[in-house]
Amino acid sequence: MSTLSKKHDFDIVFDSQKVFRLILEAMSNPARVVNIKEYADKLYGDYPALLAVAMTFLDNEVSFNTCENRQLSDDIISLTLARREKISSADFIFVCQASDIKDAIENAKCGTLADPHKSATIIIQDDSELAGQLKFSGPGIKNCVEVQATKIVKDTIALRDVQHYEYPQGIDLIFISSGGELFAIPRLVIIREDTYES
Repeated sequence: MSTLSKKHDFDIVFDSQKVFRLILEAMSNPARVVNIKEYADKLYGDYPALLAVAMTFLDNEVSFNTCENRQLSDDIISLTLARREKISSADFIFVCQASDIKDAIENAKCGTLADPHKSATIIIQDDSELAGQLKFSGPGIKNCVEVQATKIVKDTIALRDVQHYEYPQGIDLIFISSGGELFAIPRLVIIREDTYES
């Protein structure tokens, strides 16, 4: 039985608009943390923060994958009517387990040179501990920004970078905690090489 059998309070119009504005702020200001807990708390189930993002992004015209998390997949379908697709075809990929990140990144669509925006957005739930600093540069960042990052964030970006996408292709990454803290690393944002200098 769905974990959403209890009626949720998330307003598909007003709450999704507010979440969208917060995600847009995060995408426009890479590595800036926003918090969607207020809206995620209106949803039930095992992954309310991911569901809040799903209800914001998904409808019956886009596709998604949950890396074989059937419960999350069923909940997303019941709330959004979006299509479940294999990873290589999905517009949005929801990752609940760190062990699924490698498969998601290696198989996610990265757009084309003519249509780089036809790429996947990968949304990763990350509740791990901070493990050091990263320096980012790219669109939306003046000079560079230095942030505290978890090992999952570091490993995910390293996996993304070894794909060697041809500019301006790539994938967008969104990291979110179960407590609703969210930040984004758009496809053209890179780790500065001096991150690794001592």
